[in-house]
Amino acid sequence: MPQPDVYSVAISPADGALYAGCEPSMLFRSRDGGDTWEELSMLRELPSAPTWSFPPRPWTSHVRWIAPNPHDAELLLVGIELGGLMRSTDGGRTWADHRPGAQPDVHAIAWHPTAQGRAYEAGGGGAAWSFDAGDTWRPADEGRDRDYTWALAVDPDDPDCWFISASRGPFDAHRSDRHAQAYVYRWRGDGPWQALDGGLPKPLDAMPYALVFAGERLFAGLRDGRLYASPDGGETWDAQWIVGAELQAITALAATPR
Repeated sequence: MPQPDVYSVAISPADGALYAGCEPSMLFRSRDGGDTWEELSMLRELPSAPTWSFPPRPWTSHVRWIAPNPHDAELLLVGIELGGLMRSTDGGRTWADHRPGAQPDVHAIAWHPTAQGRAYEAGGGGAAWSFDAGDTWRPADEGRDRDYTWALAVDPDDPDCWFISASRGPFDAHRSDRHAQAYVYRWRGDGPWQALDGGLPKPLDAMPYALVFAGERLFAGLRDGRLYASPDGGETWDAQWIVGAELQAITALAATPR
């Protein structure tokens, strides 16, 4: 990698390109499995770039999330923490600045694997989703009393069903000496959000940092290393034990696509 501080990575389901986002905010792409890299430098030329600032380190920012579209290799969403949700329709050669209606403090972005044009965001001020391939966004906050949203997962069989984790704020969510006061929420149809328990502590004392569907099961990975799984879309949850592993923070989860 041309830069030492890689903050996010993604592989395009459409063409296999590998992306890496850095701190300070720079985006790179490799088409040969990581042997060589090119910077998609026009991202740093956006008008809003001078204002990007990560609150704990206000002199910098980073590419928090990279979301290549699964249907179109040229369509790419990138989230800057803190700066905005950016969109490219030409493989990163040019970019549209922060998209209307999206949260500027981007924490997670997802595309639906089969419903073309449907995208989702969790951010520091709430959640949003898009019905026009990430060009414009609608808030999705009804039913929650916590707006600091973090992890995100989408039901692969239902584009109107998605899940986020949320806490009252960054201190509760991230400090190990604080109770996270967090929930995993589910949105169905037109909403509103529903806080899920059914085996999860209520509220969770450790922030769910990662959510992912693996087959028919939804997994939640917590800040303190606990892992929960739901076989029924969040109705019930069971603690998972990983033999021989003592996990600390689970910051990310990934699953092989079906």
